[in-house]
Amino acid sequence: MDLLNTLVDKGLRRELPTREEALAVLATSDDELLDVVAAAGKVRRQWFGRRVKLNYLVNLKSGLCPEDCSYCSQRLGSKAEILKYTWLKPDDASKAAAAGVAGGAKRVCLVASGRGPTDKDVDRVSETISAIKEQNEGIEVCACLGLLSDGQADRLHAAGADAYNHNLNTSEATYGDICTTHDFSDRVSTVQQAQAAGMSACSGLIAGMGESDADLVDVVFALRELDPDSVPVNFLIPFEGTPLGKEWNLTPQRALRILAMVRFVCPDIEVRLAGGREVHLRSMQPLALHLVNSIFLGDYLTSEGQAGKDDLAMIADAGFEVEGTDTTTLPEHRRPGCGGAESAESGCADSGCATGDGAPAATIPAPPEETRRDLVSVRRRGAGTELPPNA
Repeated sequence: MDLLNTLVDKGLRRELPTREEALAVLATSDDELLDVVAAAGKVRRQWFGRRVKLNYLVNLKSGLCPEDCSYCSQRLGSKAEILKYTWLKPDDASKAAAAGVAGGAKRVCLVASGRGPTDKDVDRVSETISAIKEQNEGIEVCACLGLLSDGQADRLHAAGADAYNHNLNTSEATYGDICTTHDFSDRVSTVQQAQAAGMSACSGLIAGMGESDADLVDVVFALRELDPDSVPVNFLIPFEGTPLGKEWNLTPQRALRILAMVRFVCPDIEVRLAGGREVHLRSMQPLALHLVNSIFLGDYLTSEGQAGKDDLAMIADAGFEVEGTDTTTLPEHRRPGCGGAESAESGCADSGCATGDGAPAATIPAPPEETRRDLVSVRRRGAGTELPPNA
């Protein structure tokens, strides 16, 4: 396909595709899927070889969030039967992180529900970061605590946080459809605060919330404009008891096309396969490794993932290797002091739509009576429980 040849050439040069080209990836047919994966795989290997970076989540505070994000099991008014607990003590959080590090994780992601941290919360997380780094040489720590207030990003960076995560989630045009307690610009501002403080920015999206192809392209282009170092791609986990609990809009093929589109728009950025991969990719997860260069190991915040040993086996069986702490994830030109990615040419010259009306490519959601709700497993182990974590 001429489209794929063009996208590979652009990806190898770090040149952005146009919106039409990105939309066209999402509109490809299932018959073309392996060609799409192979093309995006060439771009992935150019910048990241066959390495896979492992990340491990520690949910420092679960549930009881005052925000109303429709996709979240921890939201205000959620009836999802998830674990609910207040802040873990630094030593307990460090022990939970140690399980992920022992499993091969290179980055520990410390997450807390809520609108944003108080100054006391920042002190608490700073103690946790210190405890983790003292016990695990070379481990990266990423904080994800919600919207930041003035000075908090600097304090977290001074405490040893290497990165800060705050996802854009969906397009600016449709953000109000999934959340009313804060807006898109609040999220952009927090990512920019993290960058200004010297932390590596981590910001991504959630697919499967009923968005159009145009929405997906919009949020990925907005992310590329922010220029984070890592982009997590989440697939909606439809928790019963949340407003989006009945949104089963993804097929494995659709999920792979989304990942390929993200890779073409973010050729030299760490693209992370995040929540929902087991639910929506299922047996096609190994194909996704040809598109992403980073995954979460084991469980997520409030849901259980596949066993950590199965993650490691999948990586090995697919011919990839786990990235060690002695390897730098990002290509040399994106590392601090090397000029960053701002020198990449921008191909985003037109805001038109390849499909004419911005409608999503045809997908066939599973009929309600066939919905695999058994695939959504609420987390009952690890942080906040007496049971050992999955890593």
